[in-house]
Amino acid sequence: MSATISTKTFDFLKKLSKNNNRDWFNENKNLYTESQENVIEFLEDLIEEMADFDNDIAKIDAKKALFRIYRDTRFSKDKIPYKTNFGASLGIGKGSQKGGYYLHMEPGKSFLAGGIYMPESSTLKEVRKEISLYGDEFIKILNNKEFKKHFPELVQNDKLKKIPQGFEKEDPMGEYLKLKSFIVMYQMKDEAVLDKNAIKEFTKIFKLMKPLNDFLNTPFQ
Repeated sequence: MSATISTKTFDFLKKLSKNNNRDWFNENKNLYTESQENVIEFLEDLIEEMADFDNDIAKIDAKKALFRIYRDTRFSKDKIPYKTNFGASLGIGKGSQKGGYYLHMEPGKSFLAGGIYMPESSTLKEVRKEISLYGDEFIKILNNKEFKKHFPELVQNDKLKKIPQGFEKEDPMGEYLKLKSFIVMYQMKDEAVLDKNAIKEFTKIFKLMKPLNDFLNTPFQ
């Protein structure tokens, strides 16, 4: 039987969002430890399940995949010390320059994501070249019926105003070339995260993202 996310884990996150200070956290460290262990156990089973469709996932260590709950407030005006979510990098972020997967669990704000997030300029340039040269293939992935049903479009948050240097102004893929990240997101209700079949469902959704990751990773094979 696969691990499940406990309601206690979400209860901890809800309490933390209302008491986001060091005193409360230190007094309730046991709640954090229990929640963290629950999430790691869940990730271990999720990684095992996902490895059936993506061999690279099998190499991921669940403990290392989980982001720290402590916020880096050195350069932030917001000095709240703790994140109110559990986030895990399954080959995306944490210094990775490849397309991968990300899991974000937070009451009322949970989501799954895939693609390449804010890559270095050299990586970004290669991905843009791939999109410019093989636009038809890229569009075919985005327009796949099941893919589009779950991810209507790429996340458009961070975008250039003009087509980047080195590409034709009339490039038919121009709007995609302006992106600085190539990400899809799938929002989830709390019930979906806490469901006993969550691992199976998450795996199905992540598997739909794989063609996008494969395309984005092609220049680096």
